[in-house]
Amino acid sequence: MATSPSTGRYYNPTAVAMHWFVLGLVVAVYACILLRENYPRGSDIREALKTWHYMLGLSVWALVLVRIVLRLFVWKAPRITPAAPRWQMLLAHVVHLGIYAFMFLMPLGGWLLLSAEGDPIPFWGLQLPSAPIAPSETLADQIKALHETGGTIGYFLIGLHAVAALYHHYVVRDDTLKRMLPHRDQVEP
Repeated sequence: MATSPSTGRYYNPTAVAMHWFVLGLVVAVYACILLRENYPRGSDIREALKTWHYMLGLSVWALVLVRIVLRLFVWKAPRITPAAPRWQMLLAHVVHLGIYAFMFLMPLGGWLLLSAEGDPIPFWGLQLPSAPIAPSETLADQIKALHETGGTIGYFLIGLHAVAALYHHYVVRDDTLKRMLPHRDQVEP
């Protein structure tokens, strides 16, 4: 069942795997949209990178929905040892909430953007329905600006999360980072 805060030293192994897999997907989403700039407009590889950006982004969204449900109802966070100050825990919760909002809202923004542009929404061989909005160049431009701003915010949230984990590991020397690393002595409950 769930790893309880009082008995488990580490996160559930499936939670750990999902954490790192979703990070890999997020990196791939960023890489696809950044790499596309290296190719001429209309080229096959540029279009393929955009399509991969869409599909990987929607995959992040689907996995985040699963993670949220499991985190709320199944997986419990193990306690940090030694315990972190209350202000750090509050800040960690705010950053985690921001990261989850980012991973949830960015793919939805992409879906809205494609819908406003009148483009298909590809998802691993399927074509998802458009959002219930009429195609509009003005609306597409506004959504694109918000989506790009969200992408920039994502860099900062992910960076802050990583720096905090490293700070806890190397400066505070608690088990914040170790709890989210794979462990051989851990078996799935």
